[in-house]
Amino acid sequence: MFEVRFVAQLDAVRADRRDRRLPAAGTVHGARVDGDQAHPAPLVEAQRIEVGTWGSRDDVAGRRMWKGAGPRGGGRIGAVASAGSATPVRTGWIMRLRIFTEPQQGATYDELLRVARRAEDCGFDAFFRSDHYLKMGDGSGEPGPTDAWITLAGLARDTSRIRLGTLMSAATFRLPGPLAVAVAQVDQMSGGRVEFGIGSGWYAEEHEAYGIPFPSLAERFERYAEQLAIVTGLWETPAGKTFSYQGRHYTLTDAPGLVRTAQTPRPPVLVGGSGKRRTPALAATYADEFNVPFAAADETGRLFDGVRQACRDAGRDPADLVYSAAQVLCCGATDAELRRRADAIGRDLAELRTNGLAGTPAEIVDKIGTYAERGASRMYLQTLDLSDLDHLDLVASEVLPHLG
Repeated sequence: MFEVRFVAQLDAVRADRRDRRLPAAGTVHGARVDGDQAHPAPLVEAQRIEVGTWGSRDDVAGRRMWKGAGPRGGGRIGAVASAGSATPVRTGWIMRLRIFTEPQQGATYDELLRVARRAEDCGFDAFFRSDHYLKMGDGSGEPGPTDAWITLAGLARDTSRIRLGTLMSAATFRLPGPLAVAVAQVDQMSGGRVEFGIGSGWYAEEHEAYGIPFPSLAERFERYAEQLAIVTGLWETPAGKTFSYQGRHYTLTDAPGLVRTAQTPRPPVLVGGSGKRRTPALAATYADEFNVPFAAADETGRLFDGVRQACRDAGRDPADLVYSAAQVLCCGATDAELRRRADAIGRDLAELRTNGLAGTPAEIVDKIGTYAERGASRMYLQTLDLSDLDHLDLVASEVLPHLG
């Protein structure tokens, strides 16, 4: 999911999807799925949480607490170390921040590693990347595409604390069985720090460029729903048992319960997007987090409400989910610094102030608060200039301490 010069185009596509009645994908684990593409997504947290197994909810922000052994054992529960001041500017909400990158625009592994390590050093909780093979908008795309899960495997070994994930992996790119194995291995390599964001796939041009089949939206969504069922089913199958699945597009027969993740029962699953029917149903059935990318606060709140209602319809407590948003980041201590950062990513500063998180640290804290007031407890900061590590330092020192 990328937002440079494609906002109007994507909005038109999403509006068209909402207006059309698409064939139902069927019933998955008792939840009817019948609508739009989900384009999921994660962010960075202001507090640090030791990871291992998960299950209980934080009593303040409604987020998952990660409990258990963590990377080196110890059996601690939720060992939380604050990365900011104890006195937030606002009261009544807590927002976690995560860094989100778009390497298809041009980035080497070493560049991504530098950003991930700086995010880790600054106290951000997570580093996410998109899963795309082709650049968008202006630019050459040099030095060329990288694979999301190979990147995260490297980062699993080259970082120590920060959580790692995708916003979002495309269900069109990989078969669900091998995908479950790959993500489980990265989770093991990281000591249990992986989060799995997955969507139906939407960028036709990259499929054409690299010979990846790109079926109709209806079929892509059917495959997406089946992949969620298969990946989570494989992860949750205990040792000594087998997993079988018969769908319209995928069939698995007696897969052994050996696709083991470091986290139990499995890594968190992220679903997201602007769909009004299918996406909420899938989130209610499979997701641990629901993400809304690049939408205004009011629209984000309405989409959250749709997922909450889908949870109630499915007999699930809506508070079981984490609700999050993603916005492009452009923070500056002065007008000159702001304009320099906007120019570096090819965006108009006035437009960024309207459609992203742009402004002084105080302005960004205030705008983040509008999302918190609608139920978001995580914000993914789309960081487009990967060479500007001072940008992360500024947010860590001047924004994070005021988010609770």
